[in-house]
Amino acid sequence: MPEIQKVSIALTGEQVTALKAAVETGEYATTSEAIREALREWQWKRDLRSEELKRLRRVWQEGKASGPAVALDLAETRKEARRRLKKAEGQAA
Repeated sequence: MPEIQKVSIALTGEQVTALKAAVETGEYATTSEAIREALREWQWKRDLRSEELKRLRRVWQEGKASGPAVALDLAETRKEARRRLKKAEGQAA
């Protein structure tokens, strides 16, 4: 088990009330447990954002490396999209 350290934090009255209510209703055994779960979720979301940022940077670089943008023929693009949709609908049936 990791080393446990005490940390002091300042919360608003509303936050303290919400924490105490979560404990009183049995959702959590202690306010510390609720805070630890909130921190785990924050860490998880932070890690996800970091991975997403890495992915976006990678695809940005891939896009830049693919060469200059070219104009698209909108009518032709629509035809191709309709053709692909029709094909996908035929495969789903």
